[in-house]
Amino acid sequence: MTTVTLSASGIARPTFAAQAQAGTAASPTPAVAPPRRFSRPRFAVLVLAGVYPLITALLYLLLPMLRGWAIWQETMLIAPLMVAMMVWGVIPAIQGRFHRFINPLAG
Repeated sequence: MTTVTLSASGIARPTFAAQAQAGTAASPTPAVAPPRRFSRPRFAVLVLAGVYPLITALLYLLLPMLRGWAIWQETMLIAPLMVAMMVWGVIPAIQGRFHRFINPLAG
């Protein structure tokens, strides 16, 4: 028979009746994941690998249409597009697909 006890942290943990009767509470050892650390150099390389083809394609597509514009006007149009594509596209894709690579085991 299993009963549920509330731990000091407020988490319900199962306690087996035999252990409860013997006066010992079940103390399951949770599986602890090994510590990981974020690697900025690895992340930077992956972001560069994602951004370079993106900005190159964006420039090939937009620059012919922007002939005659001043450089600051071109930049004012391209920079927000690039930032949006990075924030909602490139960076989440990198974090999702390369999570273990950019967060290697510590030590």
